[in-house]
Amino acid sequence: MTEGTATGTAPVIPGLRERKKARTRALIQEHALRLFEEQGYTHTTVEQIAEAAEVSPSTFFRYFPNKEDTVAHNRFTPAFLDALRARPPGSDLLETIHRAVHDAAEGFDEQTWTQERRRQRLVLSVPDLRAASFEQLMLLASVLRDEVARRAERDRDDLEVHTFTGALLGVFAAVVAGAPQTTVRNYAERIDRGLAHLRSGVPL
Repeated sequence: MTEGTATGTAPVIPGLRERKKARTRALIQEHALRLFEEQGYTHTTVEQIAEAAEVSPSTFFRYFPNKEDTVAHNRFTPAFLDALRARPPGSDLLETIHRAVHDAAEGFDEQTWTQERRRQRLVLSVPDLRAASFEQLMLLASVLRDEVARRAERDRDDLEVHTFTGALLGVFAAVVAGAPQTTVRNYAERIDRGLAHLRSGVPL
């Protein structure tokens, strides 16, 4: 997505190929989650996931490098980053983050969010998945730091940029690790609360 103008940017509608790939990825992840819940993470193989999703193992590996990534991959983060990139420049950074969170949340229906909550529960309960999720978090940190630096017109390696990005990641991580968010709206509201806490100077 492009940065847009001060009046906002119309969302880019994915093409047929992109929508088909997104559906296949979501289908593979859905069957992976179901099998992990039914028979345990360690007892589930890539071949079983591929068979359940009615794709070949080679197709599985085009979407996920390993079975860990089927759970480490979440659908909210890319939606949030797309929404963030689409927000107009020149606004307060925390307000921009707030708006991007809500823009992303609008794209989630109840079924999609239920699957995301199942994914989060598995990540928190399986040690191997926590490690894979941490790698994804580091990738998010790098992308988010670039976006923060660009909007603030600062170097991405500035300490202040690192600190601000780390604080944002802390909010997201705290919300995921806290009380279960039964709806995506509840998730967005919890993030709002964390952002407000940052803005107030993080008092206790």
